[in-house]
Amino acid sequence: MRHILATVLTLACVISPFTVFAQKGGFPEIKQLQGPQGGKLGFIIHGGAGVIRRGSLTPEKEKEYRDKLTEVVLAGYKALQDGKTSVEAVEIAIRMMEDSTLFNAGKGAVFTHDGKNELDASIMDGKTMAAGAVAGVRHVKNPISLARAVMERSPHVMLIGDGAEAFAKEQKIELVDEKYFFTQDRWDSLQKVLKEEKDKSENVKKPGVADAMPASREPQNRFGTVGAVALDKFGNIAAGTSTGGMTNKRTGRVGDTPIIGAGTYADGFAGISATGWGEYFIRYTVARDIASAIEYRAQTPQNAADQVLKRVADAGGDGGVIVMDKLGNMAVSFNSEGMYRAYIDSTGKPVVEIYK
Repeated sequence: MRHILATVLTLACVISPFTVFAQKGGFPEIKQLQGPQGGKLGFIIHGGAGVIRRGSLTPEKEKEYRDKLTEVVLAGYKALQDGKTSVEAVEIAIRMMEDSTLFNAGKGAVFTHDGKNELDASIMDGKTMAAGAVAGVRHVKNPISLARAVMERSPHVMLIGDGAEAFAKEQKIELVDEKYFFTQDRWDSLQKVLKEEKDKSENVKKPGVADAMPASREPQNRFGTVGAVALDKFGNIAAGTSTGGMTNKRTGRVGDTPIIGAGTYADGFAGISATGWGEYFIRYTVARDIASAIEYRAQTPQNAADQVLKRVADAGGDGGVIVMDKLGNMAVSFNSEGMYRAYIDSTGKPVVEIYK
């Protein structure tokens, strides 16, 4: 028996250099080494994936996006440099994007079919596996802060609608009038989709006219979400995501953003934030699947993300993810035409990208 145990221990150490064994009660106990050596920091964000082609943005608008992404990624990274936790850095970055009209989250949220703004967000602490999420809120200025409050100040993981807003009031989370979320561009987008829907409804009644794709399935209406993943000096990973959902969604529709394991996930091995066609990301538990591939198959973040998103694409869904593992290795993967993203490279400089 001792010979067998010695062989098992030897093989295990060869297979995984990041795993050590401690003897406990006569049986080996697996202990994972937490985080990278030397306090390496990592920070990456996204501002949504979708129909973002070269030339589709004016030079002025593209500069506006690049400037904001640079500002946000630098702010999150500085928070880490100042000794803040990964959870704090994620919240700081996402709040900044929620406060911008450039992104489909917070102030820039899209409208539902009924002309309302319903916001979702989630955050997860990889160190403790604690998570918090909110869905369908209409008056919360920064849903990511409410999600963090749910995680840290309640026994729950998710609160929705009126209950979430009642909790926000108790916790002194800032509430705003619904008018705060109105932006003309988002309103015009809804009117365009409603007109397409009406025209389609009239056309299908005419003989010989082919049925068109429902407006809610049009690619340009599905995307928009913001997210961040951080690795702090303690070797802990956190991930968060926030969104206004999809233009013309039914009132009460909830996508993947507040679903832990679908749109957001973090553990001791990786952190993931997703953006895309939420129904597919829920069905394929995209974020958790990527983390599992990194943990159990020892895949790189890039390989894990690419393989999981291929399954989504093969099923008819599209979108993207940002991923970071416990060593600070990062990946971006998307099967849409573009994705707003930024990260801090190995030299400490920001890198901002939009197109493929």
